[in-house]
Amino acid sequence: MASPTLITPTSKLKPLLPIKARATQTPPSPPPHQQPLRRQFLCLAAAAAATTTASLALGGVQSAFAASDEEYVKETAEVINKVRSTINMDKNDPNIASAVAELREASNSWVAKYRREKALLGRASFRDMYSALNAISGHYISFGPTAPIPAKRKARILEEMDTAEKALSRGR
Repeated sequence: MASPTLITPTSKLKPLLPIKARATQTPPSPPPHQQPLRRQFLCLAAAAAATTTASLALGGVQSAFAASDEEYVKETAEVINKVRSTINMDKNDPNIASAVAELREASNSWVAKYRREKALLGRASFRDMYSALNAISGHYISFGPTAPIPAKRKARILEEMDTAEKALSRGR
């Protein structure tokens, strides 16, 4: 026996009801002038970024190199004094966070300026300063600007500062 839904050559087809289209709201298309403005903005932003990058690469890198040996000695001595004054601050001092921020900024600029100098990489003063600044930065990054430096680490940092200062006075 044939199923009523099965189409056979003898069955009569019923007409299909027309499908009514629902009234859907399509989002309005953006006006045609917005896309070129977006492209213009992206092109200008890319050009500005490229110009900034190029000017920093050309101007910033050249000014980052050490001008002379006297400048290296002077700036290293300044960083040594800043390290000593910051490390020896009382842990309850209200200015310690700002002093640590200044120290980190000074140490970052010192490292960025002198680590590219091939002539300085072999110097004992550079090696000791770099090691001490690395220890200080690592401590403050890990534990925060108000955390006191442990006595053993503090002694090692101050010893490296002393040896760096001696090496600077000897021209090493």
